[in-house]
Amino acid sequence: MAMLTFHDESPARAAGPVHIPEQRRGGRRTSIRPAEGDTSSRRELAHLLFDEEDKERVHGTWRHLLAAKEFRHRPDLSTGERTALSYERLRLVNSLVGSPLALAGDARSLAALHEWVGVADGGVCTLASIHYNLFLGSLLDHQNGIDGRDLSEFTSMRQAGTFLCTELDHGNDAPALQTTAVLDPETGGFILHTPTPGAQKFMPNTSLAGGPKSAVVAARLVIDGEDQGVFLFLTQLSDRDGHLPGIHVRRLPDRTGTPVDHCLTAFEHVRLPREALLESAHGRLDDEGRLDSEVGSARKRFLRSIGRVTAGKLCMSAGTLGMSRAALAIAVRHAHSRFIAGPKLGERVPLAAHRSHHGRLLHGLATAYAMTFLHRTTVSRWMHHAPQDRADVERLVAIVKGWITWQARAVTTEARERCGAQGLFPVNGISELAQNIEGGITAEGDNLVIWVKAGSEMLFGQGVEHRPHPPVPPVGRSLTSLPFLRDLLAELVVLWQSRARTALRQGPKGDPLGRWNEASGPALEMVSVYTALQAADAFIEAAARAESDATRTVLENLCRLFLLRQIEGRTGDLLAEGHLAADHVRTFPYLVNDVIAGLAPHMMTLADAFDLPSEFLDAVPIATGRRLGDKPDEWARRTHLWE
Repeated sequence: MAMLTFHDESPARAAGPVHIPEQRRGGRRTSIRPAEGDTSSRRELAHLLFDEEDKERVHGTWRHLLAAKEFRHRPDLSTGERTALSYERLRLVNSLVGSPLALAGDARSLAALHEWVGVADGGVCTLASIHYNLFLGSLLDHQNGIDGRDLSEFTSMRQAGTFLCTELDHGNDAPALQTTAVLDPETGGFILHTPTPGAQKFMPNTSLAGGPKSAVVAARLVIDGEDQGVFLFLTQLSDRDGHLPGIHVRRLPDRTGTPVDHCLTAFEHVRLPREALLESAHGRLDDEGRLDSEVGSARKRFLRSIGRVTAGKLCMSAGTLGMSRAALAIAVRHAHSRFIAGPKLGERVPLAAHRSHHGRLLHGLATAYAMTFLHRTTVSRWMHHAPQDRADVERLVAIVKGWITWQARAVTTEARERCGAQGLFPVNGISELAQNIEGGITAEGDNLVIWVKAGSEMLFGQGVEHRPHPPVPPVGRSLTSLPFLRDLLAELVVLWQSRARTALRQGPKGDPLGRWNEASGPALEMVSVYTALQAADAFIEAAARAESDATRTVLENLCRLFLLRQIEGRTGDLLAEGHLAADHVRTFPYLVNDVIAGLAPHMMTLADAFDLPSEFLDAVPIATGRRLGDKPDEWARRTHLWE
């Protein structure tokens, strides 16, 4: 992995007292008035955030869709009605796609779809990920997935596609799943069966909602009684008359977030034709019914079969990224339009005037920008990686998905809280976002599990930047320096890697699980700091691409705030290891305060650069200065008292 290297902006100078800025500087007043020139900065920020010259091609269609009346928030609907509406919206999405197969093969455009539609409808985000990525994408990824097949039923969405892998008893250990597909030597086809209650497919959208459906089903290929490992099988589940014989589907209880028709699905000796097996280099059957594979390990064959989960991680992180940005945009507007009593009698000031309020939102904005730039970089690396780098890039995609979705939850929760009680009402467009993000955290691999896997690999050096030893003396280096802050974060990665290695060596002998239990804590911290470092590098690179000095300065200050936040709780470690001086630690909180004060006038501009359509924001009362009850409608009637 390529790493940025920096040289400090200023040479080391003799040790001396570090100036601690005063909390109340003479002549500096609290200001949230937009800075001059912020209109042009907003356009340039949006340009940088949304793939620059590719902005309209990648994001334009989906952004305009968010502005359409068909995507207006409908919190008044029942669970069944909302599920049906999500399928209607998915068909609207499909009508705008020139080639559904091309979309499934374009990770950048596919992620962008999730980034925008998830803001308005988490159900569409889920259904689109399943239909385009997991279903059509799996067909694309197998040599016989599209060759000779008529896919018009799926590309026209006369049939929706779904993906059945996880079982009731097998989630994170999916390679141990039990559903079987037994080769029938007489017909050359397969018999798909669910042998135990625990082997029921868990959570796929297999009900009759949304019309007829077909699925890609993960099952154990059994030939002459021998288990060949897990492969994918294209299976029709239902037609316009209902579920096909042998397909048993039961609706699961409602879950949190936007409803989707999650079900338990079982197969009772369902006969499949020979062409149902999706074949590629990892496994194909010859004319005699023997398995031919270029991959010797059954586990590796399984991972190759479900390779689409990597692109799915990019989609899940994109969806939660868009949701967190929308939550911040709503909260920032509310902060500027909601007035409360000021310090002087009769004075009214906006919530945004308070450091306790705008400081938290600015931390959220800094994180959201870091998340966005990191996601862009990760998508690019996934699309352009060389075959020999696949394992490294898959690991990066996995840990970035964990980091972005966790950060999205924290940012969205903070934004909702800053909207007070009005933020609890679904009509204000923010209360469900955090619940929908929960789904992204778990989908396509539980975050903690994929981080544990990444941590075990990185423990022995993969992807970790080599740092010079001994460390560069911190005296004379300033905490305002982005290279210095970035280097501090890199030192923390090496520190936690060293601690994890030490813990592993000192673990109980002859007990692999016990040794890993000792190392897993510091290993997970290493993964966390490492991912934040990747986000910082992407942020710094994006700031350097800004054309105007004003925009570059704002981005550098926002990046500075992000880095300070990442280091804030870790200054003790850095001080103990000689990477910080005592005066750095004393100065730290004052510096954070100064950076926030300098960014406060730009807060609205930074949120406006998220480029949410005015039609979307106009439909959210607290995003436009309205209150619940301001407009007469079915839930709030004006009485003669105020007429």
